[in-house]
Amino acid sequence: MDRAKQREIASKGGKAAHQKGTAHEWTSEEARDAGRKGGIASHQRRREQTGEQTGDERAVEMESSGSSPSSSSKMGSERDSSNSDRTNSESPMPSERDE
Repeated sequence: MDRAKQREIASKGGKAAHQKGTAHEWTSEEARDAGRKGGIASHQRRREQTGEQTGDERAVEMESSGSSPSSSSKMGSERDSSNSDRTNSESPMPSERDE
C-alpha cells in the first residue's frame, strides 16, 4: 500500500475516533516525554552525521588519556571568564570610533 493511501485511511480512523470520543489525548507529561525523546533522537542523528562525539564518548576518551572531565571543564570556564573581564572602554562603540 502506498503512503498516501495509508495516510488517508489513518486520517479517517483518527477523525472517527474523535467523533466517537475514544481518541487518545496527550497529557502534559506524555507530551513532555515525547518532546524529550524527539530532541534526543534529533541531536543524536546530527552528531552521527557530523561525526561529533557524545558526552559519554568524550568521557571514555578522557579516562583513557588520563585527564578528567571536571578539570577540562574548569579550564574552559576560566578561559570564558577572562573574556568577560573586559570593560566597555576597551572596545568602543562604532559611533565612538567615528568621532
